[in-house]
Amino acid sequence: MNFLAHAVLSFGDPEILTGNMISDFVKGNLQYNYTPDIQRGIRLHRAIDRFTDLHPLTREAKKLLYPAAGPYAGALIDIVYDHFLALDEKEEPENGWHEFSQSVYTELHARSTTLPDNFVRVLPYMIEHNWLFNYRHKQQIEQSFRGIARRARYFDAADAAFRLFENCYPEFEQRYRQFFPELKSFAMNELNHPEKS
Repeated sequence: MNFLAHAVLSFGDPEILTGNMISDFVKGNLQYNYTPDIQRGIRLHRAIDRFTDLHPLTREAKKLLYPAAGPYAGALIDIVYDHFLALDEKEEPENGWHEFSQSVYTELHARSTTLPDNFVRVLPYMIEHNWLFNYRHKQQIEQSFRGIARRARYFDAADAAFRLFENCYPEFEQRYRQFFPELKSFAMNELNHPEKS
């Protein structure tokens, strides 16, 4: 999953949120430099990613993007899931998503002195362009696809992948709606049973 889902699946806990958001920027034993609850957030993030990657619905969704994205289909599906989450009024109405996004930025900014340097460099762009809220817009999805293509060694077909996203939009939405409730239950269970994390 991408940034928005990891924020949502922190369930309002600032320390869990911090770990969940920085996990991809914290390698190996560096996680032990953080408080126990931030470490729980880091482990939660990794558990969420494993659950997502191995889920049959995600595998089906990746197949739809594979012709254009190849092995990067998984990274793009994480962004696609965030798009549908940002539009999900069962989770939040539009104004609620705006408030939620601002609260996440506030929490992360307040902890900026303890965040990894590489995440600190990303955070101003996330805030300035309001990534979390703007995942609801297809233009943000297109830009995110292109961002991955710029950083990827073997993926230069962002425009073709975005066309597949648009062409298969109902199929992606259906898989998100089936998948996200399962993921939410899984993440809550992980938090309630930290000995498993």
